[in-house]
Amino acid sequence: MLFQIQTVTETVTTKTISLWEMAQLGGWIMVILALLLLGAVYIFIERLVVLKAAMKEDKTFMNKIRDYIHEGKIESAQKLCNQTDTPSARMIEKGITRIGRPMQDVQVAIENVGNLEVSNLEKGLVLMATIAAGAPMLGFLGTVLGMVQTFFEMANKAGGAIDMEMLSTGMYQAMVTTIGGLIVGIIAMFAYNLLVSRIDKVVRRLEGRTLEFMDLLNEPV
Repeated sequence: MLFQIQTVTETVTTKTISLWEMAQLGGWIMVILALLLLGAVYIFIERLVVLKAAMKEDKTFMNKIRDYIHEGKIESAQKLCNQTDTPSARMIEKGITRIGRPMQDVQVAIENVGNLEVSNLEKGLVLMATIAAGAPMLGFLGTVLGMVQTFFEMANKAGGAIDMEMLSTGMYQAMVTTIGGLIVGIIAMFAYNLLVSRIDKVVRRLEGRTLEFMDLLNEPV
């Protein structure tokens, strides 16, 4: 007696989704997140260029300033500062214009210019921090709105039966905005911290130049 055994093989297919397709599922909130990402990238690149220019300085700059001041060539020292387009040069120039006044007045004048220079370097950082904090919250908002819409459609479905396919589809589509918000927020946060560290370096440079210039004024001729 022969037995015939039939074997049934099932082919398992795995579906994949690209980042672009995932982004399209997020709706209009993904458009806002994309704009925030572009804004953060623009601020980051623009500030990096500014900070790189602020860090550039001739190593012989202070030596030339010292020689000019000791020789009494105040106008030459001011001209050198005008030709050197850096925050520290503008600070030194303000100090040179106060030579002859009490040392306290000279230092206050230099520090005031330094505060203005640091403020200019920090332009855009508030917006960058806002993007870093706000993008994830915006993503969560999109998820909540998507979940509300999904449950609303299920509640109004004819027959009142729970469709698990509809529920799961609505849930993963809603979670896309959370993913997008977190990605934008993380990128903006790291960019913000990098810019802050670069600004701290410039601030230390300015403080060093201030002390160097004040010591220069106290040196015997």
